[in-house]
Amino acid sequence: MKAVSGANLGAVRQPRRRRQGCPMQAYDALPEPLRVWLSQAALPWSPASCRRIWRKARARGEGVEDVLARLDRAERHALLREGSGI
Repeated sequence: MKAVSGANLGAVRQPRRRRQGCPMQAYDALPEPLRVWLSQAALPWSPASCRRIWRKARARGEGVEDVLARLDRAERHALLREGSGI
């Protein structure tokens, strides 16, 4: 069976983008709680976008659980926008 490029992304309407750098190094550089969240995410988040949300929230003084809750809300909002809400 031939593998189809992007077949593991699911049916999302988000535009695909070219990655800059090595995506595995970017993933490995994330804090552990963020890596765990990303590994369980319903959507194909990029390490860069997760890191951006993480850094902004932590700079505002939010705790780890608060940041993860923020990511959950962002994902829920994106899923609802996609029409595949949970």
